[in-house]
Amino acid sequence: MSAVPRSEKPASRFRRMLDRLSTSQEDLHSAELQEDAEAAGCSRICDCDDRQVVKVTGTLRTVTLRPRAGVPALEAELFDGTAPLDVVWLGRRSIVGIEPGRRLIASGRISMSHGRRVLFNPKYELRPLGQE
Repeated sequence: MSAVPRSEKPASRFRRMLDRLSTSQEDLHSAELQEDAEAAGCSRICDCDDRQVVKVTGTLRTVTLRPRAGVPALEAELFDGTAPLDVVWLGRRSIVGIEPGRRLIASGRISMSHGRRVLFNPKYELRPLGQE
């Protein structure tokens, strides 16, 4: 009886190793981000709807200063492995720690703008640098 599970285990380990070798670096990073979001108890960005209050986590891909209606606005793209989310802080030119590659948890009300999910002036928590 025990011979069957033993023969299956090496095959499944071998299969996982082959899958990891054949999977692109971006796919591996996306899977890691999705696992992190689930572990943190956050919503997946792809599941967030317009006007929904959410708590999401991911990695900042880009951070730019872009005025909106004559007011400075710091914009960042947050990615959790499922979809991008634009995070916008109105009236801010910079925020210490908000930089590309940094992981954070953000919460607030999602809105849709030009077909993209946006989170304006969210509450946020920077993830410790050791977790990146």
